[in-house]
Amino acid sequence: MYLKLRSGAAAAILAAGLVASGCSSTAGSNNDGSADLTYWLWQSNQQPAYQSCADKFHTANPNIKVTIEQYAWGDYWDKLTTSLASGSGPDVFTDHLAKYADFVAKQQILPIDDMVKTDSVPTDIYQPGLADLWVHKDGHRYGLPKDFDTVAYFYNTKMFQDAGITKDQAAAWTWNPQDGGSLEKAIAHLTVDKNGKRGDEPGFDKSKVKTYGLSAGEGSGGPYGQQYWSAYAASTGWTFTDKNPWGTHYNYDDQRFQDTVAWYHSLMDKGYMNPLETTTGSDPVANFGAGKFAMAMDGDWNTEAYFGLKDVKVDIAPTPVGPSGKRASMYNGLSDAINASTSHKDAAWKWVKYLASADCQNVVGQTGVVFPAIPQATDKAQAAFQAKGVDVDAFLVHVKDHTTFLFPITDNAADVNTIMTTEMDAILSGKKAASDLKQANDQVNALFK
Repeated sequence: MYLKLRSGAAAAILAAGLVASGCSSTAGSNNDGSADLTYWLWQSNQQPAYQSCADKFHTANPNIKVTIEQYAWGDYWDKLTTSLASGSGPDVFTDHLAKYADFVAKQQILPIDDMVKTDSVPTDIYQPGLADLWVHKDGHRYGLPKDFDTVAYFYNTKMFQDAGITKDQAAAWTWNPQDGGSLEKAIAHLTVDKNGKRGDEPGFDKSKVKTYGLSAGEGSGGPYGQQYWSAYAASTGWTFTDKNPWGTHYNYDDQRFQDTVAWYHSLMDKGYMNPLETTTGSDPVANFGAGKFAMAMDGDWNTEAYFGLKDVKVDIAPTPVGPSGKRASMYNGLSDAINASTSHKDAAWKWVKYLASADCQNVVGQTGVVFPAIPQATDKAQAAFQAKGVDVDAFLVHVKDHTTFLFPITDNAADVNTIMTTEMDAILSGKKAASDLKQANDQVNALFK
């Protein structure tokens, strides 16, 4: 899922209340091997599925109890960062690829490779490439895959019908950074001003837009742009780093990336996508439901939210085919990490091992809220979505056609995030040009020298 860091007063409040929260990793240790584990996650719609896993786990391990705590995305990372720094926090927590290198550097999470070897846990049962992401450059493994995600367009079917755009046409869109290809033509035609003029019609007023063809989401996308601009950039053949994982040189100064960012910003300038300043504090899904956008590129983790909107019929289209001749999507995945401060390592490992097993992932898949990492569980998720009337093939086509690219994993992720979020905010708000990316790229690469 897209990394969006948040800090400020909330972090201070959370830090002050940390001891009172009852989340100390030392709680529940007993000489008889029993343990009360605390497990944190941030996706509220996934909590019921993992509670089912916890119930089954407790039945098989009656001496271990798992208490699940869920926090919203920003609060989750604020609270976790503060608690880990103080040597407390949950015994096990959901981890993100953009964060785990920093956790390893601070020795805040435990390597699990010895436990994987001792218990003969297979690492080849997951969707291709996912297991390798959690092997650090130090040679140790710090997680097992639990799920994966890709991106696609959620769109308002009535708006598409009114614009004369079919599902098949959307599936065949092409894109290039020079004129935007058939994708931009569709975005322009889907944009409607308050006088009823479409974006590609004479007299269109970009200062008075009623419905934008494409949503700008919740910001600039920071250094990764997962559900924002990354699919376009990667479809040119561009890559984030010199190698992945553990690259040591970023390529934000590449002309293909600069051209992509310039094109992306041009959608705002032309009035086809809402200005960056309107995304602050906004709820893109709610705004989509209110008719402010005809479509939005977003991650599969938000499928339930879009299809749960009242009085809005929604469908999904894949990312466009780019200059490389292929479509693209970032391929991100999560795992579960063991807090290095836990006082019951063995019990925490049992829970982590269970979370990564087919037994738990099949339970999660059957709920139809996320794509588990094990293929058979992925199939169950697809079937569950279909039972709800949701065709998720636009997300899975990337896995089938091998058009995914891995989330970039490097050291210095927090500093890269700070530099590139500031830079991308400036460019997409019109304060800087895409050509200024060279200076920011030099700053980023200086972190690795």
